[in-house]
Amino acid sequence: MKVLKSYQVILTGVFFMLLTAGSMFGQNFKMDNSSEIIVEGTSNIHDWEMKATSKQGGATITTEDGKLTGISKLQVSIPAESLESGKGGMDKNAYKALNTNKHKNIEFKLDEVKKIEANGSNSFKVNGLATLKISGVSKQVPVEFTAKLNGNKLEINGEESLNMTNYKIDPPTAMFGTITTGEEVNIKFKSTFSK
Repeated sequence: MKVLKSYQVILTGVFFMLLTAGSMFGQNFKMDNSSEIIVEGTSNIHDWEMKATSKQGGATITTEDGKLTGISKLQVSIPAESLESGKGGMDKNAYKALNTNKHKNIEFKLDEVKKIEANGSNSFKVNGLATLKISGVSKQVPVEFTAKLNGNKLEINGEESLNMTNYKIDPPTAMFGTITTGEEVNIKFKSTFSK
């Protein structure tokens, strides 16, 4: 009888540990089609923007008591020619500058999380390092974004600036060089991932 009770206590303990530790295991998410990734830039005539019409990605996170405790994976891939401005001529010049014949995709991969801190209800500010690959050139860059947990959804929002010449991209020109774009672009992302 005592042996049976001991087994019951052990099994109850193991079951409880599995329940409480369950949230510590990696939870996998896949990027939704509704996610928005926008590239904004300037020219000597007017500002411009291009939206990614195709993208895919995934994330693996750990939580504890409903709080984000880690991100072991965050990757996003964008076909370079899915960036569209609504102006065919500008798009062609951008694809030429990005050398899309050779380098089909723009890749983002989170390498390291340095800090996660609460930023309101179910919202967390994340700082880390990521590798960004554009036109075949990979650079590690600091990143900062907001991660929000909402049931089976993970929302990641933020924006980062970069200089195109750091990726060996000559800023696109048009109209025989009379229209020139600035070297700096701003990337805004509002991404939703689902379990």
